[in-house]
Amino acid sequence: MKVFVDANILVSILNKEYPLFTHSARILSLSGTKNFEIYTSPICLAIAFYFAEKKHKTKSALEKISLLCKHIFIAEATNKVVQQTIANKKVNDFEDGLEYYSAIESKCNFIVTEDTSDFYFSEIPVLTARNFFEKYVANKN
Repeated sequence: MKVFVDANILVSILNKEYPLFTHSARILSLSGTKNFEIYTSPICLAIAFYFAEKKHKTKSALEKISLLCKHIFIAEATNKVVQQTIANKKVNDFEDGLEYYSAIESKCNFIVTEDTSDFYFSEIPVLTARNFFEKYVANKN
């Protein structure tokens, strides 16, 4: 199962923002397990780095991003992704469109975000970290 995580999930992990951190960390902990592959985009990483740098300074933020990138897959933001975002008249937020089509290009099955309404146009399920964990992980063990 391929899961795309939005920037707000990454920010909550890098900055240990509670109460979201608890659920976000559970999602990221699935990386490397037999049934899950965790993806994000370069755009999400840039956003997460920005907020981590504000809280932890540049060196620490880079270390955190580096460690994170060792455990997740990076979806590509290609010309095709940009063109699909531009062409979809339902997409009002360009950044969300780029993230969505990056997830689609990587064949992700889900998007996990705390701003589910941002992906109102999505044709794949969009869930909060808590809802994803409860629905697809907690009851499977």
